[in-house]
Amino acid sequence: MLKVFICGGSGYTGGELLRILSNHPEVVVTGVTSERSAGKSVTELFPNLYKYSKLIYEPLRKEKVLKKGDLFFMALPHGESQEAVDFFSRNGKTVIDLSADYRLRNAKTYEVWYKVPHRFQVTLERAVYGLPEIYRDRIKRAKLVANPGCYPTGAILGLLPALKHALIDSASIVIDSKSGASGAGRKADISVSYCEVNEGFKPYAVGTHRHTPEIEQELSVLCGKELKVNFTPHLLPVDRGILTTIYAHLEKKISVADIVKLYHNAYKKEPFVRFLEYGRYPNIKNVRGTNFCEIGLKLNERTNTLIMMTAIDNLVKGASGQAVHNMNIMMGFDEKTALETLALFP
Repeated sequence: MLKVFICGGSGYTGGELLRILSNHPEVVVTGVTSERSAGKSVTELFPNLYKYSKLIYEPLRKEKVLKKGDLFFMALPHGESQEAVDFFSRNGKTVIDLSADYRLRNAKTYEVWYKVPHRFQVTLERAVYGLPEIYRDRIKRAKLVANPGCYPTGAILGLLPALKHALIDSASIVIDSKSGASGAGRKADISVSYCEVNEGFKPYAVGTHRHTPEIEQELSVLCGKELKVNFTPHLLPVDRGILTTIYAHLEKKISVADIVKLYHNAYKKEPFVRFLEYGRYPNIKNVRGTNFCEIGLKLNERTNTLIMMTAIDNLVKGASGQAVHNMNIMMGFDEKTALETLALFP
């Protein structure tokens, strides 16, 4: 059995990791940390996770917990993962980091967007960006994986075939995303409290969202040149889910049938991407609680614009489910283990 330790297990992503791993036949969770909830049982915070009624949160003392796990999931806030990831990685542990601390390959770019310096350049250089649909072979060989952000996951998967086959003008990309309130994390924040969110719908961090450089980094790799995008996130009055709509001008004349074929071929072997029949569109309700990404297309021939739409659960495919998917790949397990049969929420 693989011994798994979760650092930062009291937030939404930590809770989702515990939920998913509770059904994994190859894994035993040997410990979980939380500074604020140290001494409490997991079921005091997540009453539905009955399996972990005897698992107690403990403070993160790196030297003390080092021997408790073979693989460490880091679900700590941005900026707080840097040192812990470096410590466990240098001590020979397999690490999957769910923060943004090791996603951006350029340390200076990280500092500009996250307002803190990156102090572990050598470790950063060893990190593999954990989007299986692109980097599966590298993930297989990796000891440190930087789990992608939720918004980038939906945006990159929607654009991947179009950019890979040079279907669109990369300078024209507009990404419009809407996320449930859980994307802000499990914290006391008036802006995502019930009365503020309920019956409302608003954009935020317009032109300044920290996922922007992550999106641009990976899209630049796909199209072979540096690009910038217009990315605007919005807050939906729902718990979870991200719906992303992407617009880009076609670069060359191509039929709808040929575009559909390219997308179908790109994802036909991917276990967690559902490319929808042309004319059907994604819905966050359909992916709630699952590790699936739905993708739909529409060609607006009047404006020569390809419209790409994706739906994911921000806490699963956008975070913890993708992290478990990466773990399965790294450990040589069946990729779908504990993920394929995740039940939809009512």
